[in-house]
Amino acid sequence: MSESFRDLLETFENQYPNRDYTIQIVCPEFTSVCPKTGQPDFGTLTITYVPDQRCVELKSLKFYLQRFRNEGIFYENVTNRILDDLVAVLQPRRMTLVAAFTPRGGITTTVTASMTSRHGDAPAA
Repeated sequence: MSESFRDLLETFENQYPNRDYTIQIVCPEFTSVCPKTGQPDFGTLTITYVPDQRCVELKSLKFYLQRFRNEGIFYENVTNRILDDLVAVLQPRRMTLVAAFTPRGGITTTVTASMTSRHGDAPAA
């Protein structure tokens, strides 16, 4: 997958960096492609984070997530990839991504990935 996906993410300055507050973003129409079958996967992404210095700009997030529409990637990988990209760009205090995928063959899958950063110390992506 191209590193340029991450380049689509834009941020803006957090006006309240001295306060812990939670931002929750729900993306109910996420799509990607199963790398084994080529079938589309549909899911709801819930991104919850406590910002530090930067917040994500929502239009850029939408365009970033749309890039996965034709990407062959497993649930577990796409969840962790999105988390890594957001953490690298935003350097939040805490972030959790819950990816709840619709049933396929009678099985539902939810993948939850979390990251906590020390102030100003973002994990390597």
